[in-house]
Amino acid sequence: MNKEKQKIVPQLRFPEFQNDEVWKETTLNDVADYENGKAHEQEISEIGKYKVVNSKFISTDGEVVKYSDSANLKANLGDILMVLSDVPNGRAIAKCFYVDEEDTYTVNQRICKITPTDIDNLFLFYIQNRNKYFLAFDDGVKQTNLRKDTVLSFPFFKPENHKEQQKIANCLSSLDNVITAETEKLELLQDHKKGLLQQLFPAKGETKPQYRFPEFKNDGDWEETTLENCLDYLQPTPYLVSSTDYDDKFETPVLTAGKTFVLGYTDEKEGIFNENLPVIIFDDFTTATKFVDFPFKAKSSAMKILLSKGDNNIKFLFETIQNLKFEVSTHKRHWISVYSKLNILKPKDPKEQQKIADCFSSADDLIQAQKIKIQNLKNHKKGLLQQLFPNSL
Repeated sequence: MNKEKQKIVPQLRFPEFQNDEVWKETTLNDVADYENGKAHEQEISEIGKYKVVNSKFISTDGEVVKYSDSANLKANLGDILMVLSDVPNGRAIAKCFYVDEEDTYTVNQRICKITPTDIDNLFLFYIQNRNKYFLAFDDGVKQTNLRKDTVLSFPFFKPENHKEQQKIANCLSSLDNVITAETEKLELLQDHKKGLLQQLFPAKGETKPQYRFPEFKNDGDWEETTLENCLDYLQPTPYLVSSTDYDDKFETPVLTAGKTFVLGYTDEKEGIFNENLPVIIFDDFTTATKFVDFPFKAKSSAMKILLSKGDNNIKFLFETIQNLKFEVSTHKRHWISVYSKLNILKPKDPKEQQKIADCFSSADDLIQAQKIKIQNLKNHKKGLLQQLFPNSL
């Protein structure tokens, strides 16, 4: 009896429910109604009354939005909308969106609408969202398509006391609100840095920045030069990783200049780039860049390692590159033939470069600290989910 009870009682339970009965197993079919979304492709408009909830909308947390003046399947307050189809190993399958506004959303095809009937709406959202039951249907080979009967057969445990359901839902919802608030702070910090880029570098057609530190106000115009006059480059060949058997417990990061940045960690001891740090790594095909101030190994030969020449400040040059407007039009290597020839402006006094670089470094430190804070909150939420729900997530 104790063993059975252990299986259906959460690891963490609020004190007022400690003596309540054990959680009971149920299925989605027992506690909610199901409807498949409907096609909206013919009704899509730039500005419409309803937001069309499709897989892209859900997977981007509402950042990518399409609109429609027609609601072929209107979502109501408290409904749960779930992605039914995704590519192999996709991150959208079974991801859920909680409808928090009335008369705002319409449900597209390949999305299902779950309307709770005998369970707290938010409680069901948290237990259903990306549940391992649904993820098990992704075989990593072909597209995953969740059927209605599969969704309705979703088994899970729940407390009979609706107040306990609400308490759990409110706890997680409050934490989500904190994460949202901290994410908004991060966005403000990132916007602040963008503002610094506009103020501390000359606008197009200008030779002086909008804002200049007092000690350099009388230093005159910035001088024009090219990137190749300020930066040397190294080929990454001596620093390429031999094996892709990465493990987070290993010490040396393997980098790419692309969005992923850190591909993994290697235990290889030879060919680690650790001299002349910091540097800029440059993707020769996409022209993406990353600022690196720690030892690393590289994954691809399609990378240049850029080092500053003379008394030029590498951080200043990195931020200068972020301000450049350059469009990649063909699939070719760019640094030697094109990118290094680009004209830039820089202060004549290296001390002004350093001052600007320090300003950006301080902004970067704040941004990084905020990212870590958000990740810690997300890790805390993940731990809570595992403790608040027995054998379900």
